[in-house]
Amino acid sequence: MKVLIEISDKEFPFAMRVLKSLSFVKKAVPFSKSAIEIWDELTDSSEEIRLHKEGKIKLKSAEDLLNEL
Repeated sequence: MKVLIEISDKEFPFAMRVLKSLSFVKKAVPFSKSAIEIWDELTDSSEEIRLHKEGKIKLKSAEDLLNEL
């Protein structure tokens, strides 16, 4: 199982030491800034899809997106 946690820059070194010291943690690797941006965009997109499926928002069609270009 994978878990994503957000830690302040100030506490990052300590948190990584703690995570790596736990025997049940297989791997503790920080995300790069670009990976964080992509993750945030994907999270936002999946939320928009969920809201669209629930009928709470209307998404643009592919044709509308192409017309904007």
